[in-house]
Amino acid sequence: MATKTENVPECPLVEESQKRLRTAARRAYAGQKQQLIDNDQIAKLLPLVHNVVQRVVTYLKPPLSYEDLVSAGTLGLVKAARDYDPSFQAEFKTYAYIRIRGAILDELRNWSFVPANVDKQIRETLQASLEIIDRTGFTPTDIELAEKLDITMDQLYDIFESARAKHFVSIDHQGGKGHNSPEDGPPLGEFLAAENTSTPHDHVEKNELIGQLTEAVSHLDPRQRQIIILYYQQQLTMKQIAEVFDITEPRVSQLHASALFRLSLKLRQWKDGK
Repeated sequence: MATKTENVPECPLVEESQKRLRTAARRAYAGQKQQLIDNDQIAKLLPLVHNVVQRVVTYLKPPLSYEDLVSAGTLGLVKAARDYDPSFQAEFKTYAYIRIRGAILDELRNWSFVPANVDKQIRETLQASLEIIDRTGFTPTDIELAEKLDITMDQLYDIFESARAKHFVSIDHQGGKGHNSPEDGPPLGEFLAAENTSTPHDHVEKNELIGQLTEAVSHLDPRQRQIIILYYQQQLTMKQIAEVFDITEPRVSQLHASALFRLSLKLRQWKDGK
């Protein structure tokens, strides 16, 4: 999937951060035996780090800060420069984007702790959803699910957002194999990036996953479907999507979390052969 770099909004510390990160990147990359990517190329892609961080800032919770994610992304950029090989059949910017994003999501994943009581709520919500599907053959609407759980819509959306945080890697991480628990189902991240597959089996599996996801997305509520397309295909931020629909950014986050929960249910059914 093509990526694009947006202008980084003016904010305090950005200029200072840029200077510090340029110095760190050059120092870290200095001394490499083979410099296929020069220091200027690394420095030019530093704004891409901020661009990626801005797209995942919704998931940011203490003790992590914006600068922590920028540092993680910069390290991903430096490692991309070290590891890049033209035989990858991808331009450096594309390869760097994947490594930057992966490093940032790994940092978020490492700090995504879900309390035991919230984890229990997520499991109960999943079980209630599956019971409704078994009974009706259809994925429940948010209203139906809230009624079955006897909770408010706000409480349900809190659970969805907690589920999104808990399964952040399976939802958003590219190449996240090995991090998912057996109950997570196929990683949605496979749908979000056009990475080369290493074997014919991987290629077939990925095509099947994309086909299932395409069908699942087509069955989402129209607004949720548009949010998924704008966020993952058009690379808009939550804030930009809020402006498109003239709603609040927290509301976009709720609808995004709800859509991902529904897609996860669809993928679970596909995984189980239903």
